[in-house]
Amino acid sequence: MEKQVSYRRAVVEDCALILEFIRSLASYENMADQVCANEEALAHWLFEEKKAEVMFVVEDSKEVGFALYFFNFSTFLARPGIHLEDLFVLEGYRHRGYGKGLIKQLIKLARENGCGRIEWSCLDWNEPSIDFYLSLNAKRLDEWLVFRLEEADFDALV
Repeated sequence: MEKQVSYRRAVVEDCALILEFIRSLASYENMADQVCANEEALAHWLFEEKKAEVMFVVEDSKEVGFALYFFNFSTFLARPGIHLEDLFVLEGYRHRGYGKGLIKQLIKLARENGCGRIEWSCLDWNEPSIDFYLSLNAKRLDEWLVFRLEEADFDALV
């Protein structure tokens, strides 16, 4: 029997599910101890403030993967873009095209919104994901380094 696959945007009632996916991703990345997100914060920032969005891939009525993304802006292109913060498919559902399907949904969204590009980061040790992204013809930007100021660092600068 063929699997029924669909994609849907998250709604506020999905906050517990979104948090489950975030925790699963963090566990996969050996960063579970760094998750401080909770359902209330997700509801506030995703659905009240609308600072990011979530897309699910659904197999036979079960959410099996997610992408969390937000719009950014390129001064060089003078156009918006999409930053893909997280892409994750549950282990038992990988290698079925669901990650690629989520990327295709983001491409569709990017086209609808006049975006010039989609960008994301990947941990340097995550060879399966790196190989997946390269298989999509994504360009690895080795000349760019990622920098971060965390909230704990803010006070030292103001």
